[in-house]
Amino acid sequence: MSAVRNIQDYQRAYAASEFEPVQAAMRKRRLLEVLAQWRPRRILEVGCGSDALFNHHADFDRWHIVEPGEAFAAQAVRDAGGDARIHVVQAFMEEAVPSLQDDRFDCVLLSGLLHEVPDCAPLLAAVARLCTPETRVHVNVPNARSLHRLLALEMGLIAAPNEISERQRRLQQPRTFDLETLRAVCRAGGFEVFEEGSYFVKPFTHSQMAQLQSAGILTERMLDGLMGLEKHVSGLGSEIYVHLRPAAAAREAS
Repeated sequence: MSAVRNIQDYQRAYAASEFEPVQAAMRKRRLLEVLAQWRPRRILEVGCGSDALFNHHADFDRWHIVEPGEAFAAQAVRDAGGDARIHVVQAFMEEAVPSLQDDRFDCVLLSGLLHEVPDCAPLLAAVARLCTPETRVHVNVPNARSLHRLLALEMGLIAAPNEISERQRRLQQPRTFDLETLRAVCRAGGFEVFEEGSYFVKPFTHSQMAQLQSAGILTERMLDGLMGLEKHVSGLGSEIYVHLRPAAAAREAS
């Protein structure tokens, strides 16, 4: 996470973003599935936003958060409620590495982040410095080839799937990934991809989904169905993820 971004403006735009609470809930559902599968004890969450994941997952020994946003970091401290297992650092990841170098993590969460930073390389390099051969990294980002983007392409609303939307500009998001480009940037950062996929098929834009929800058309049962639908239309989910391990560890495992 780079200091080039205006974090205060980002926090305001995020808070005002339509449908984002629902999208965040679907993202957290996937993250909780990952934590249940991996069962890590020492976790690093990079960029916790307004609702740190420890609020929803209590089975850990140590949870570190690195969050540059003052409001988001303060919320995480309040939510921690003095829990000695939780440590919150308000900083960009590159700045936080020296204070974390005595810790080694089972799991690093880079959720909804790589598409937002001006340059992915310094962030991934900082994370790599804190990894052991056993560390597993979860990365998720919006999907350039999601169903709603491909629909917009076929409607003539965008010229290419990875075109930057107005909402992305408000949130200072300089890029959109598909699985191929996400794999490439993670491999360039010194990681090996051992699992990948997408989740939560979102047929329409955030604004349109919010309108459907307000009208009572988009129900909780439909949201559950859209979360499960991806297995029938693989790769068309609104967000994609990759699971990483350090490249040297991947070579040793093979």
